[in-house]
Amino acid sequence: MSLIPLILDCDPGVDDAVALALAFGARDRLNLLGVTTTAGNVALNNTTRNACLIRQVAGREDVPVHAGLAKPLTREPILADDFHGPEGLGHFPASEPRVGPAASDAIGFLIQTIEAASPNTVSLAVTGPMTNIATLIQTAPETARRLRQIVVMGGARREGGNITASAEYNIYADPEAADIVFKSGCELVVFGLDATHQVRGTQAWVEAIGALKTPMASLAADMLAFSNALPANLVDTSEPDQPATGAPLHDPCVIAYLLAPEAFQLRPCRIEVETQSTLTRGHTAVEFRPAVAGAFNAKWVSQADPHAVLSLLLRYLA
Repeated sequence: MSLIPLILDCDPGVDDAVALALAFGARDRLNLLGVTTTAGNVALNNTTRNACLIRQVAGREDVPVHAGLAKPLTREPILADDFHGPEGLGHFPASEPRVGPAASDAIGFLIQTIEAASPNTVSLAVTGPMTNIATLIQTAPETARRLRQIVVMGGARREGGNITASAEYNIYADPEAADIVFKSGCELVVFGLDATHQVRGTQAWVEAIGALKTPMASLAADMLAFSNALPANLVDTSEPDQPATGAPLHDPCVIAYLLAPEAFQLRPCRIEVETQSTLTRGHTAVEFRPAVAGAFNAKWVSQADPHAVLSLLLRYLA
């Protein structure tokens, strides 16, 4: 089986850390060409440092890390350090990595790497705000359309939002960037909250991953445990029948899809992003009806197999 050429654009972030761990570990399936970072969960200097630290723990310093844009296209940054810790990786100690990021910037790396590959071969995974990707599309639209696919974590339909009542964080943080990506004509697979809320890091998952006792498994287990302890993810003890579901594994789903697409169900759709309203900023309107949607521009992940994702984590974190 040939390796999948992949670039991972991210904003680590505890769930980005688990996605990176999975991508770094899947050496037999993924040719990880590079990691690009953007501001999002924490500021750019922290997301870039965190990507380098996770790379170091994984022993994958052969994979370059390139820093991208430090703020959204037109708005001020909105960080999520209340969910990820002030440094972005929960309780993981922040320190300077042995090897820092590459000198060249993310946009230049993306253009050079995609153009050097055969058309329709490189996949792009996006687990943070889409600022870098929108800039790529604006700068070199034909280069962007050489991508095989862009697999995105962002948006919500049935589940509502996780930063406002109607918006998911990655889209809310830079709605103009998301709007550009959804209008780009690129092949898009989109993991909204409707799918990622089906894949949760239960206490049993944390224990199973931690029992592997590899450096990357220990880091991933710590990330999941940190997320599970957040007030937003704690079980309401006043509801005794409510299961302890654990925090959603948003970003790892993107990498899991590349490794096992059969574990997910997709529906063609049209997605448009609200960029004008203050009240519904970043809302994703997801329409499945052809008569209403007109031309479809994406595939929406509607169903996810959580056991398949856990199996992948156990395999590649070992």
